[in-house]
Amino acid sequence: MPTTFRFLHAADLHLGSAMDGLATPDAAVAARFAGAARSAFSRLIDRARAEAVDFAVIAGDVYDGRWSDASIGLYFMREVARLGRPLFMLAGNHDAESIVARAAIPDPPNLHRFAVRRPETHRIEALRVALHGQGFAQRAETRNLAAAYPPAERGWFNIGVLHSALTGRAGHEPYAPCTPADLRAKGYDYWALGHVHAYEEVARDPWVVFPGVLQGRSVRETGAKGAVLVSVEDGRVAAVERLVVDEVRWAQATAELTGAEDEAEAEARIARLLAGVAAEAEGRPVALRLHLAGATPLAQRLRARRAALADRVRGLCVASGGELCLESLRLDLVPARPAAAGLVPADPSLDLAALLAEAAADPAFRARMAQEIAELERRLGRTLEEGLEALLPEAQALAAERAAGGTG
Repeated sequence: MPTTFRFLHAADLHLGSAMDGLATPDAAVAARFAGAARSAFSRLIDRARAEAVDFAVIAGDVYDGRWSDASIGLYFMREVARLGRPLFMLAGNHDAESIVARAAIPDPPNLHRFAVRRPETHRIEALRVALHGQGFAQRAETRNLAAAYPPAERGWFNIGVLHSALTGRAGHEPYAPCTPADLRAKGYDYWALGHVHAYEEVARDPWVVFPGVLQGRSVRETGAKGAVLVSVEDGRVAAVERLVVDEVRWAQATAELTGAEDEAEAEARIARLLAGVAAEAEGRPVALRLHLAGATPLAQRLRARRAALADRVRGLCVASGGELCLESLRLDLVPARPAAAGLVPADPSLDLAALLAEAAADPAFRARMAQEIAELERRLGRTLEEGLEALLPEAQALAAERAAGGTG
């Protein structure tokens, strides 16, 4: 067995996937987000070539579903050919054989696919590497595929390739379920997993790794994304290194406004937070979901002027020193002091919050409110950032504040 070789492990490219929930008037930023999945994969190929990897593995979900046109497949094939090294891939739940019927585009000679009817072993004779895997024939694969994988081949470096959530991961369907013990029992040296979109080292003896999604696609997939570079020495894994290749990034952050007495102070706190988010992105565009939280006398004023506040935050994003755009603005603010002298509080005999809660549970009231919101959106010519489900709790909070005599 060669003393040293290196391979790339990636998964969940989701080529053809749309970005979820991003609205920005900046056409250049919008274009970078729209093409981010392809750009991230091209960056990965660049890194693999620069690192002179011996081969690459993609553990499922190359595509996000049926091709809208052949350009998606053509792009992938061109990049695989550009890699110039063997690439082994299997089908996951998003690109199962029943979903993606490939057009008449021949695979480049260096692309090797795992079968979907039964486990298959590919061998790299020169490296004494055996790769074992099985793709998905149908999207909802409920069998323990790993159970049928063959035992390790003695004297070879064995890699198991599997698209699975193992015993389950939040936000992911429990496809191809199995346990770490099931994997360990095969005697392989490394398990290249896919399906779970967060980076995770499940185990190190043997190594069982989720590289995570290659490019985040919504605010549910925040932080750095990419693949892993695995170094093997003397038949054992010597190092597993993350390769961060995402083109754009998603983030959630909370600006704590407790005690902020005026808007200048509030904006200063927000600006400091935005500068930190921009720095962490290392020059990448970021779609940010910003939460404003805390007890402040500005609470009611900021909530009442939500649209103007959002525009002001967008301006602060531009001034942050990075390429930030506002995915959404969430307000979790409460009043910090009692009513000013001379302000007449609401009738204490009326429980406004309770009345509104009762109305919110009334189907007729909800239907009327939905109609009012739809009419307002029609007149504005745009969709409101917050829908009925978000506006009702905010109205209840305002009612409670008014009943308590708060001024904001």
